[in-house]
Amino acid sequence: MAVPVGRTSVANQTHTLKVGDRAPDFELPGHRGGEKFRLSDARGKKNVVLAFYALDWTAT
Repeated sequence: MAVPVGRTSVANQTHTLKVGDRAPDFELPGHRGGEKFRLSDARGKKNVVLAFYALDWTAT
């Protein structure tokens, strides 16, 4: 992935996770009413599935 001139790739600033590593905390906008989803709030209470896909129109 090309990084625009004058910007730094976040990938260069983070370490690689290994199988079994705990996911770092993050926050995302929720689906309902602008509420936020924070991973740390779900730990131990809910199952969380993160799906990463390359293209917006790619089925997961």
